[in-house]
Amino acid sequence: MKIALINENSQAGKNCVVETALKKVVEPMGHEVFNYGMYTAEDSEQLTYVQNGILAAVLLNSGAADFVVTGCGTGEGALVALNAFPGVICGHAQDPVDAFLFSQINAGNALSMPFAKGFGWAGELNIEYIFEKLFGQEMGIGYPKERAAIMAKNRGILNDVKAITHTDLVTILQKLDQDLVKGALGGAKFKEYFYANATNDEIKEAVKAIIGE
Repeated sequence: MKIALINENSQAGKNCVVETALKKVVEPMGHEVFNYGMYTAEDSEQLTYVQNGILAAVLLNSGAADFVVTGCGTGEGALVALNAFPGVICGHAQDPVDAFLFSQINAGNALSMPFAKGFGWAGELNIEYIFEKLFGQEMGIGYPKERAAIMAKNRGILNDVKAITHTDLVTILQKLDQDLVKGALGGAKFKEYFYANATNDEIKEAVKAIIGE
């Protein structure tokens, strides 16, 4: 699995902590981590949680990432922003139980976390445990197991609803404020990671038209 990490500006200082915890947990499982920043609070490109949503949608819909880990101060802003886009099912986790239940019941492709609220002593241990419960077993098995079938049915219904209520991502990218999109896709390593991993040619061409190669 290709896992993308995205931090917005208010919590950019925690990027290294989150990346270290994420890699420690998921790389032994065989997953790859691609850190799209922000890397520090002083980065020239300042991502807002709204732009987290744009970037996450581009990565997930293009195939450049299979899962996105992101967040903000409370995790709520990033959650709302990501779920505004097609092809994105984002959950919210403040503790390992949240992560486990999202993984088993909702089986989404993104998680938003609070990197300020409740992030105190041993905060890095909490996010390690969150990642263990999120990625440590096959997603969508169900909890409790006897409700697995109805949970899978409801996930399919939600995907069908989103397909109707959302337009396609290329159209969205073209209609959004172009400076907003360029800022979302302007990270130092975006081009390197995106063009090497994206598999959707239509989205790749749309990105090229906006930011170039």
